[in-house]
Amino acid sequence: MNYEMLVRLLLAVLWGGMVGAEREYRGKSAGFRTMITISMGSCFFTMMSLGIGANSSPDRIASNIVTGIGFLGAGVIFRGDNRVNGITTAASIWAVAAVGMGIGAGYYWAAAFASVLILIVLAVLPRLETIIDKLNQSKTYTVSCSYAPDAREQFESLFRQHALKCKAVSETKTENDLSITWFSQGYAVRHEQFIKAMMHHPAVKRFEY
Repeated sequence: MNYEMLVRLLLAVLWGGMVGAEREYRGKSAGFRTMITISMGSCFFTMMSLGIGANSSPDRIASNIVTGIGFLGAGVIFRGDNRVNGITTAASIWAVAAVGMGIGAGYYWAAAFASVLILIVLAVLPRLETIIDKLNQSKTYTVSCSYAPDAREQFESLFRQHALKCKAVSETKTENDLSITWFSQGYAVRHEQFIKAMMHHPAVKRFEY
């Protein structure tokens, strides 16, 4: 029995499981078991590629792992309300597959270091992402009101009063009503103040964000 192959598979389970545990903790679609299976499968495919291909084409199976993982990652990406979700999980699947391939090829320390970096990116960097989001948050606002020639300018002056950048992306008039959608950027606290102001604005019939 080739014990080194067993060690590689166990290492793939270990490092894939650590990343999967983080994803499972955050309630993501690709969690603990999925990440373990991806890491172990990539590891085993790489070992088989090296064994079957031997000296002629040792990468003929391993080279197709990336393509297959791409299809798997695409399955966890979906469009939600005004944003695309699942991209980080898809990237995690891709990275975990690379770790599994590294272990299967015998690059244990490189795979371990890559796994630690993946965990740092997934577990630590969201805090930094939150800080950045507070400094420059993007939101889409839709306002419906009674039609008036200066209605758009009145609302855009409110954006300026709250120190928010805005850009009108659509404007629709139906009978006596007007609906305008803006894309806006600025500090998170400014957005909160703007939302409160719009909620109590007498001219607003409908407000979405």
